[in-house]
Amino acid sequence: MDYISLTVFILYFGLLFMIGYMAYRRTNDFSDYILGGRGLGPFVGGISTGASDMSGWLLLGLPGAIYAGGISGVWLAIGLAVGAYLNWQFVGKRIRVFTQVSNNSLTLPDFLENRFRDKSKSLRIISSLFILIFFAFYISSGLVGGAILFETTFGISYTTALWTGSVVIILYTCVGGFFAVAWTDFFQGMLMFLALLIVPIAAFLYLGGWSETVAQAGNISIDNLNIFAGTTTLGIISLLAWGLGYFGQPHVIVRFMSMASSRDITIGRSVYTIWNVLALFGAIFTGFVGIVYFADAPLTNPETVFLEFAKVLFNPWVTGILLVAILSAIMSTISTQLLISATALSEDLYKGLFRKNAKEKELLWVTRIGILLIALFAIVLAFNPESSVLSLVGYAWAGFGSVFGPAIILSIFWKGATRNGILAGMIVGGITVILWSLLSTPPVGSDGLPMEQSAAVIPFYLYELVPGFFFSLIAIFTFSKIGAAPSREMIEEFNTVKTSNI
Repeated sequence: MDYISLTVFILYFGLLFMIGYMAYRRTNDFSDYILGGRGLGPFVGGISTGASDMSGWLLLGLPGAIYAGGISGVWLAIGLAVGAYLNWQFVGKRIRVFTQVSNNSLTLPDFLENRFRDKSKSLRIISSLFILIFFAFYISSGLVGGAILFETTFGISYTTALWTGSVVIILYTCVGGFFAVAWTDFFQGMLMFLALLIVPIAAFLYLGGWSETVAQAGNISIDNLNIFAGTTTLGIISLLAWGLGYFGQPHVIVRFMSMASSRDITIGRSVYTIWNVLALFGAIFTGFVGIVYFADAPLTNPETVFLEFAKVLFNPWVTGILLVAILSAIMSTISTQLLISATALSEDLYKGLFRKNAKEKELLWVTRIGILLIALFAIVLAFNPESSVLSLVGYAWAGFGSVFGPAIILSIFWKGATRNGILAGMIVGGITVILWSLLSTPPVGSDGLPMEQSAAVIPFYLYELVPGFFFSLIAIFTFSKIGAAPSREMIEEFNTVKTSNI
């Protein structure tokens, strides 16, 4: 048992519970609990968005992909960096204003229903169900990452590790709500950022610097230095396409909605972009330098490369802090996603469909119970220790990007969008991702073999986000032309948002 790391972890958990309690004291009503009363500042908003967005895959999945396949994995980082910036630049302000103008919508399903005056509740129901389905996989990916961390650090069983991490996250999320999530994400984002700068720099220095490390990586295999090695045109498109997913991620969109004003999003965009780009490069360099450092004793699980560096390069106290940084990355995302998923249950389904006059205290308890139930379901999904963090995240990312990306973009930028179009687009996008994933040729691993078994009805690999996103766009344009046109009230609201300075 690593008692120093255990001490650091306990202190860290104590800090999280303290933040959760302070957030509990600051939470006055249901709006505070699920959206922070729309009072999030740009600095906390920018950093916390990065932390909740990137999750454990930034310290586990991405370094592991680079370690296993060489620098060609950089296409994924490029796609994410560009997609994130465009999302902040074009969607951030507009969604912040639109959700407030459109009957002060507190959730994404709430906004879609209000935006399109949907009396049938179909937009609310379908969007809530997709949130619950895909967040189950996303949350599960985080729990897998946390369990790997506890298992590797303390030598406990995977199952025990899974339950330990889950209980901590559930407790502070239930107690503190959005304030707890935002402020813990901010703190955790700073830890992640520092860790991703310290680890690759220390590793490069140990190996003799940049030039020496690059030369050794080339000696091991020249493909390690080739960004096109082992790639295909469709493969590069698939990696770049991860950037499309940003437009539909509920846990990112909710941060835009929670900002104090649309003007704060401009500052938040700069804060986030700096954090995001440097953190991505830190993850890439961690995986790259791992190729050289662990050449004589290759790692069994590539996704533990950051973990192993933390153990071998630093004294025990620094190691403990770096391991906590991984846990921070995991917890920051899970807590946000648990809260959004539980809100979909309480606000969008329970209140929206069954209890329109539900009191705020009642909704708070329904949300907390929802957090517990959703977490338990994700824990069941995470029971397989062979699950890949990156593959689980990839599936959920594609699902959200295809279901909500086109719907959000056209809802806020096209006055011709209708309820029929948005509903068709969400359904087509979600079903496309599910079927494409089941029927297409799976991606190829570093050994040149398919990573999993598949029916392979579609005889090539293309990330399911690509067809899902574009089929959804086509469906929205097509079905918006069928049925009633947008009402005069919807057009006036659209024009109001264009000129608003909220």
